[in-house]
Amino acid sequence: MAEYKLTDEGKKYLKQGLPEENLANLLRKGPIGFGEAKNKIENFAIAMQWVKKKGWVEVRDGKLSLVKYPEQIEEEEALKKIAAGKQADENVLKILMERNLVEKITETYKKTESELKKKGNTIGKLTHDIIATGLWRGKKFEAVNVRRPAKKIVVKQLGVGNRQPYEEFLMDVRKKLVKMGFIEMTGPTIELEFWNFDALFQPQHHPARTWSQTYALKYPKFGTLPSKKIVDGVKESHENGWKYKWDPRTAMKLMPRAHTTCLSARTLAGKHDIPEKYFALSSCFRPDVIDATHGIEFSQVEGIVVGDVNFKNLLGVLKELAKEIAGAEKVKFLPDYFPFTEPSAQISAKHPEMGWMEFGGSGVFREEWTHAIGVKEPVLAWGMGIDRLAMFKLNLSDIRELFSRNLEWLRARR
Repeated sequence: MAEYKLTDEGKKYLKQGLPEENLANLLRKGPIGFGEAKNKIENFAIAMQWVKKKGWVEVRDGKLSLVKYPEQIEEEEALKKIAAGKQADENVLKILMERNLVEKITETYKKTESELKKKGNTIGKLTHDIIATGLWRGKKFEAVNVRRPAKKIVVKQLGVGNRQPYEEFLMDVRKKLVKMGFIEMTGPTIELEFWNFDALFQPQHHPARTWSQTYALKYPKFGTLPSKKIVDGVKESHENGWKYKWDPRTAMKLMPRAHTTCLSARTLAGKHDIPEKYFALSSCFRPDVIDATHGIEFSQVEGIVVGDVNFKNLLGVLKELAKEIAGAEKVKFLPDYFPFTEPSAQISAKHPEMGWMEFGGSGVFREEWTHAIGVKEPVLAWGMGIDRLAMFKLNLSDIRELFSRNLEWLRARR
């Protein structure tokens, strides 16, 4: 048979009375106003919730009036029984658990409590179980000699100081891109919709800009747009190309960036050399269902090539990247669509266990937006989910393992 115990809040209510009971007792003297009741009753909102639910109180002429006084409060009786180690009514017990006044005593709790009793309820080493069960409350702790020399750790055996495998992979990717002649781009994590969408010729009514596809900041909600020349160019491209009234207020909204292409837009709109190659390796954020290949926060590697180049050059660069960075042996390209590139292609590589896996998209930036920010030369662009590339390299089948806390796995990566 399951055993239960009072939570700290349950113990408090057993000693001081349930909020609804205290409110009912106050109203026995006569009707009173909300303000007065709120000042006299702790957890007034909880009290109101339950007296209304139980039909004890009603509002008359702007005041709280007692309709009936409870002869017996089942929850209070149940708290007394549980505190005494007795069984309570199942229906009442369910309510108390929902109110976080009672919790089930787990096997972990029993085991941890037994171990503490053997040690005279004095804690020497604070463990996860002691913290999670709350058994540390009210216990004594053994004195600690802070001057005592720390235990020596064998670095070779434990792998102390090794880089986390995923972090090491990201550093390797950076080094390889730099060796290939790319210059790294940087920018803010919290981005304007202008750079994330508008500058990339993505209309303001596009479904990708809805709450289900991208996050938005509640506060601060708006940022500052760039120079008038750039804003006017983007506005003109939208109104002439998409045939709608472009709203600068929408473009001023702030959001966690949804892709690294916004960094390409910022770089191209600023000072840059021609011809030149740039890359970005940064975190992005999108609402998604977390599973083996998706997360709400992910890293993306983005690259652009500015100059006298064409689509064929782009495919060659992508194939080289997939093989060099991820170690992929088989690569294929499929037609794709992106609002800011034309033509566009998807790059996929074959995973030994999961089969063909999409790495990212690519294409030639559309003149509608590159011309709008003052760039007249062709611009090749590619973006890849670096997390999936890492899965290839580290031979993982679940993207969440990239952030594993498994020390054995981390040590084995060396």
